[in-house]
Amino acid sequence: MLDIIIVEDNEEIATLLCDFLRKENYIVSIAKTGEQAIKLFEKYGARLLILDIMLPGMDGFAVCQRVRENSNAHIMIASAKTTKDDKLKGLGLGADDYIEKPYDIDILLAKIRGIFKRKYGLDEITSGEIKINTVTNSIFIDDVQVDATIKEYELLKFLMENKGVTLKKEYIFNTIWGSDSESELQTLTVHIKWLREKIEKDSKHPEHIITEWGVGYRFE
Repeated sequence: MLDIIIVEDNEEIATLLCDFLRKENYIVSIAKTGEQAIKLFEKYGARLLILDIMLPGMDGFAVCQRVRENSNAHIMIASAKTTKDDKLKGLGLGADDYIEKPYDIDILLAKIRGIFKRKYGLDEITSGEIKINTVTNSIFIDDVQVDATIKEYELLKFLMENKGVTLKKEYIFNTIWGSDSESELQTLTVHIKWLREKIEKDSKHPEHIITEWGVGYRFE
């Protein structure tokens, strides 16, 4: 599952916000249209949508209504449409928050931290002997902390949040390193190898990080 989907057709705004959120260790994807947002959400899910209203094709109100039909994910509308009627319409369709553009990025980040703490309480993710602490960005095996880099932590967190789901290599790479990263796909393979050496009992015969040949990886 993704932490956040940014639904924003302004590439500069979307990229800037995405960069700030990734620095806070959230797993983030960007959708430039309402249709892309729905496809992303239906395929991967998300805990929070930051949703613009004025989008090409399906507008933000329609996205809000569609998501709310089947999910209680937190929906934060961020829009330059600031009339009372617009706000009432968004909230009436199920949005949890309605903030006005331009917004202060520090205030927005503080609101997002509060949402994740109150609504999801995501301090730890545990699977068997493996535990990650999402506050300190730490990995533990049988309560013993593992010496891991931030990218190894982000990779394991992403895999554990999608337990049982085979994720394509390209999708993992773009999520963790960013589609505009200068790194190559081989970087993912190397980090998977390092992670296995740190969390698997036998890295050559992994029980947790499983390779689906020709597709990607799955956490069990």
